[in-house]
Amino acid sequence: MLFYLMVANPFIFGFSGPKSQGLIIISVVTISMMFPLIAILMMKALGLIKSLEMEDKMERIGPLIVTGLFYMWLYVNVRNNDIIPEAFSFFILGSTIAVFMALLLNSFTKISLHTIGAGGLVAGMILIVYNWSYGIIDIPFPFLDIQWRVSDRLVVMIAFIAAGLVGTSRLYLKAHKEDEIYGGYLVGILAQLVAFRIFF
Repeated sequence: MLFYLMVANPFIFGFSGPKSQGLIIISVVTISMMFPLIAILMMKALGLIKSLEMEDKMERIGPLIVTGLFYMWLYVNVRNNDIIPEAFSFFILGSTIAVFMALLLNSFTKISLHTIGAGGLVAGMILIVYNWSYGIIDIPFPFLDIQWRVSDRLVVMIAFIAAGLVGTSRLYLKAHKEDEIYGGYLVGILAQLVAFRIFF
């Protein structure tokens, strides 16, 4: 989502130059991906979880708590940063809400975390496209010295297709039942809608 916003509407960011842009990308990727991954790998090394697939829903409690805490940290950082637009801040808040909703629902069902992410991405993408987009996106290819112009509606359709493929693959692998897949989509979408209403 961060990359999409930087390409689709870089003017809503308060930074200037590739150095500031790079620092934001590094910060977001580190807190949202690298730190949770390191924590989960440590849990596996210590024997707190059996595998990275976490097939037993009880194994997912620790990783969800750790991921939720890192997402809360990321949200506090982006919310209090003047150069980060509200378009991205609300998405991070929605992602944080989704993680804690997954933690709560995990006690009752093994809800699909993959489809929570996919549903949140689609909902966030739709909200951002209809509120902070100009209708087209110019994707630069600096090594080829060209730009590829695409409709932002095409990006939304690609997000829909990707989300559908995520759910289909989880069903095909028999990793989840249908209600866990659809429940995941619903949680991801609702979390983004709640975050959007909190902000706006």
